[in-house]
Amino acid sequence: MGKKIKKEVEPPPKDVFDPFMIESKTAATVVLLLRSPEEEVLAKACEALYKFALKGEENKATLLELGAVEPLTKLLTHEDKIVRRNATMIFGILSSNNDVKKLLRELDVMNSVIAQLAPEEEVVIHEFASLCLANMSAEYTSKVQIFEHGGLEPLIRLLSSPDPDVKKNSMECIYNLVQDFQCRTTLQELNAIPPILELLKSEYPVIQLLALKTLGVITNDKQSRTMLRDNQGLDHLIKILETKELNDLHVEALAVIANCLEDMDTMVQIRQTGGLKKLLSFAENSTIPDIQKNAAKAIAKAAYDPENRKLFHEQEVEKCLVALLGSENDGTKIAASQAISAMCENSDSKDFFNNQGIPQLIQLLKSDSEEVREAAALALANLTTCNSANANAAAEADGIDPLINVLSSKRDGAIANAATVLTNMAMQEPLRLNIRNHDIMHAIISPLRSANTVVQGKAALAVAATACDVEARTELRNSGGLEPLVELLRSNNGEVRRHASWAVMVCAGDEPTASELCRLGALDILEVVSLSGSRRNKFSELAYNKLLNNNLPLKYSRTGYLSSSNIINDGFYDYGQIHPGIKLLPLKELCLQEPSDRRAVLLINSKSDVSPPSSMEDKSDVGYGRSISSSSSLRRSSKEKTKKNSYHFSAGFGSPIEDKSEPASGRNTVVSKSATKEKGWSSLPTSR
Repeated sequence: MGKKIKKEVEPPPKDVFDPFMIESKTAATVVLLLRSPEEEVLAKACEALYKFALKGEENKATLLELGAVEPLTKLLTHEDKIVRRNATMIFGILSSNNDVKKLLRELDVMNSVIAQLAPEEEVVIHEFASLCLANMSAEYTSKVQIFEHGGLEPLIRLLSSPDPDVKKNSMECIYNLVQDFQCRTTLQELNAIPPILELLKSEYPVIQLLALKTLGVITNDKQSRTMLRDNQGLDHLIKILETKELNDLHVEALAVIANCLEDMDTMVQIRQTGGLKKLLSFAENSTIPDIQKNAAKAIAKAAYDPENRKLFHEQEVEKCLVALLGSENDGTKIAASQAISAMCENSDSKDFFNNQGIPQLIQLLKSDSEEVREAAALALANLTTCNSANANAAAEADGIDPLINVLSSKRDGAIANAATVLTNMAMQEPLRLNIRNHDIMHAIISPLRSANTVVQGKAALAVAATACDVEARTELRNSGGLEPLVELLRSNNGEVRRHASWAVMVCAGDEPTASELCRLGALDILEVVSLSGSRRNKFSELAYNKLLNNNLPLKYSRTGYLSSSNIINDGFYDYGQIHPGIKLLPLKELCLQEPSDRRAVLLINSKSDVSPPSSMEDKSDVGYGRSISSSSSLRRSSKEKTKKNSYHFSAGFGSPIEDKSEPASGRNTVVSKSATKEKGWSSLPTSR
């Protein structure tokens, strides 16, 4: 055998760096390695930083301070799959830190993260990329970025992933995104409801819960409710309610069903499958407040259908709802009150709540929660409408005082509902007097000044119902309530104008209040309204005439006639015709005007002895304004008249002075028989 020749080992090239192993004990050193061009170094650096970040929030903040985020974002698009995977894993963990999320938004990395959801990527990449998006989508700006970069479609696709973590993260991100209306619309277009319904069958409760929460949001839209029904979604929901082991999902399932009951077709389907009885069973038997609340919400929505109300009444739902009013949970109280409001459409249910329900609702008016007070007031408003027995029951339950207190609520709905209840109660005179004694006229002023048209209309209607006697109108006038009421006559809202006109018509029932309304411009506003075909209404015409009937001098000057029911008394005067928009001055001001060549003002003064003050007699020819003609002087000098004359008094109280000039009135006069018995006759013009 020949001798073996040992092969010589060739030395490495001089330009090649000899590999060496290092062990780093600080994160700062590893962060520096993120800029290495070597794929193996990058992969190991990312892996080490992932483990470091996984240990807690402080480590995430440390990596942010060390500047690790920016070089990591570049690795999301690295050619090497392992580097890309490890970088994605780090972002899945880091993105739970708020400061990191803020920086990621500024660096605009959303497109790179969404790209990791591509079908060809590994499941691990899908998991952490979807986790990153789920964390980021908790804030509005990030939602917009995800939506604009087309993130919704791949997320919906990943709902069918075999990995439960991918499903969970994708579902959580979708739930955050659909809080925005635009995302919900796109979700419908992408047909996302079938894969979401499939997740209700998941063995993981957290996935089922997220799916139900998402359905609870998207079923606020009609199209989504239709899609849910068409995909047998109601069957899935009913099965969940029938399964006791899934009781942790019952709250959300009931919330989805409550939304679906907005649609008539869905409502019929649920009734036919016995779903309504299950809702009632949950409301009666459950001790969990949220389940009671959502069951009551569903009952409230279902009760808007007559057939459902009939079914609920047969099942004695009223007793259940009254019991729920006593819950310690405000949400349950609100839902029960809303359900009672809906059940009021059934007359038998309305009668039931007369003895049971109204006292409890009155107590809820004293709640610290504005929402509870609003819901209770709504229920009382529906219960007392066209039902005098319930109105009496509310009064007997000491409801007047809390109702008036609600008029100062911060919620417009509560104010409007309380005003409605008080209006319904005031239809009965004994209750009206009781309401007035609780200072209603002062309390209603703030609602009259509200910027909300519903509140304005209800407040004006309350004035119309309660200001039916002189004392109430005097109180309203003295409290300054007429001014905001007159302003409502200018409203662009037809109902507000109508109710305000009604209230003005009622308030014009006595002369002092009518005069004050005229002073505030009510007559001028109503005159303008009467000239508009679109703004005029029956009550505005009645209010206009009522004001004129309590101010006969103005009526005669405006219209040129008085009706047979208009009885004139001392102090009536004929100023002459005035045009729309011209204000009729009171007699006192007319007396202070300088003399002019205009026609005399005819004054009715039937007293037999009229003697002017001495100071006025001396000034009978000067300085006391337009001449005033007295009917008593006409009576004394009528035999001497040979043609039409007008007789002048200085300030209307002095001795008669004959004036040969022609009268400017041009109106006809007749003798008022009613005024001749004791007071002599008065000149009463009745037509032009």
